[in-house]
Amino acid sequence: MKQLFYDETGKISMKRLCGLLCTVALCATMYHNSFSEAHVAPAPILVESVALLAFGCLGLSSIDKIWGKGQRPLTKKQENSE
Repeated sequence: MKQLFYDETGKISMKRLCGLLCTVALCATMYHNSFSEAHVAPAPILVESVALLAFGCLGLSSIDKIWGKGQRPLTKKQENSE
């Protein structure tokens, strides 16, 4: 479970963390709104914005993972030769 938040280089991926937090917040809000009255519900644009942010963050993380495979980090030997 811990590896879910780390990228290929071992650093914490903020896109994954933000996407997961947005997804949890969106699910909690939708669950809470299913039991509340209509006048208490948040604006639809707010719910759509959080959904787009969650999908965008998780999608960008996937794109980085796919396209980043061709780019390997430079080793110390390669850095010294440049």
